[in-house]
Amino acid sequence: MRLFQIPPVGDGAALNGGLQIPQPCKPVRMLHRLDEGAREMEYRSKIKDELVDQLFRAILSLETMEECYRFFEDLCTISEIKSLAQRLEVARMLKEKNTYSEIAEKTGASTATISRVNRFLHYGSDGYNIVLDRISNKQST
Repeated sequence: MRLFQIPPVGDGAALNGGLQIPQPCKPVRMLHRLDEGAREMEYRSKIKDELVDQLFRAILSLETMEECYRFFEDLCTISEIKSLAQRLEVARMLKEKNTYSEIAEKTGASTATISRVNRFLHYGSDGYNIVLDRISNKQST
């Protein structure tokens, strides 16, 4: 099975009368969690492109909490940063089996946001679980 990525408008689309030609995605390897254990599978991101790769390389280059604050304050609005932080806290609380009303009360998140985070926590790309497991392990050591 071959997955394709549609290039953004302006990537030669005007030359083709507005027709966007699908480009093959590059596969990324990841571990998928199962009750029986972990198995390796091919992961293909829906957002992968050169600009997103550049952004993620920039984030991975940050070495301290202060550098993170400096970069994200320049990159995002305060509201965007607060929304991202809120979603991560919602995911953490969902993993701890808190109720929607407890989460809404503590975080101020809407039930729609809580539901969306819950869907990605269980059926997404496993990103929340990867991050939450890592920060939980760092805090316990």
